[in-house]
Amino acid sequence: MNLSKLIAKHVQKLVPYQSARRIGGHGHTFLNANESPKSEFYIFNSTTLNRYPDCQPEEVVSGFADYIGVQYNHVLVSRGSDEAIGLIIRTFVEQENEGIVIAPPTYGMYEVAARTNNVRVAYAERHEDFTLDADLILEAVNKADFNVKAVFIDSPANPLGILFEKAELEKLLKALPDTLVVLDQAYIEFARKGYDFAKLVDEYDNLIVTRTLSKAFALAGIRCGFTIANPEIIKAMLKVIDPYPVCDPVAQIAKQALASGGINLMEVRVAECIKRRDILDSALRSLPIVEKIFESNGNYLLVKFKDGPAVFNAMAQKGVILRSFEDKKGLKNCIRISIGSDLELEELMRYLTQFANSQA
Repeated sequence: MNLSKLIAKHVQKLVPYQSARRIGGHGHTFLNANESPKSEFYIFNSTTLNRYPDCQPEEVVSGFADYIGVQYNHVLVSRGSDEAIGLIIRTFVEQENEGIVIAPPTYGMYEVAARTNNVRVAYAERHEDFTLDADLILEAVNKADFNVKAVFIDSPANPLGILFEKAELEKLLKALPDTLVVLDQAYIEFARKGYDFAKLVDEYDNLIVTRTLSKAFALAGIRCGFTIANPEIIKAMLKVIDPYPVCDPVAQIAKQALASGGINLMEVRVAECIKRRDILDSALRSLPIVEKIFESNGNYLLVKFKDGPAVFNAMAQKGVILRSFEDKKGLKNCIRISIGSDLELEELMRYLTQFANSQA
């Protein structure tokens, strides 16, 4: 029996998302997945594990709603914001004859989620400096040979680190009243002030904002993300979401993270990360092998080296695993470096300096 014939045609063509763990790599210092360098201590009660969890744990939803300042019915919790991306597409975009717009280079899961669900993808161009504005997106929407149901924008952008301006977002929302504008703000806690747009869901029915506990809250391992949108959008997504998307231990930990003490810890963690990011930025600029460092509003730096593959391979040989974007549009020789601990970054700079000296 040829089992490959059973696989749906669109899945046969699918190139899966290459997560840091899926790519792998043998090493001891992992600066390739934008993770926090350490976890906090959490307590959880195992006596409830014999029961199915709530689909939408009330204390988690209300805790997050209070944290960002929106009403409870504007929030949906899911297995990370990755699940939210897929849910949006499955809920609102018809297979084969409708689709989405993205602006590469951008987070790869937007396109993978679209292809997985057999919906179409059109691409918006970015300016030469990689910035993005409403007009560029509108041009892509108008040129698409299918009905565009959703536009995906990451702000702060991954891996670029840049932000999407509020005026451009509002211009887009007004120009596309029948299209969903999905603003991925997974890294927003690390960004400069004034770019958290979650509360705009009260003003614009077609705005969806996605968030996560994976980055600033240092909880990548529990897979807990959120969708913020008009209550009618949330209701529609709840029709599609799996029965038990948030397991009980995840809900217990998320509840603690979103309590006042957990939020205070997060704010301290973010401030320390930004300090280390600035120190690393300054140190990298002293190396002759570095051609450019992109402005960052995340817990990472995107660095263009004179020879990116050589740097990536040299660090991997030392057990320091980075993330190459060599094959992404406009990012030849670019490597993304997660902001690890002081010791991890000191080790990285030591090896980079040794490599630079060997090239002199």
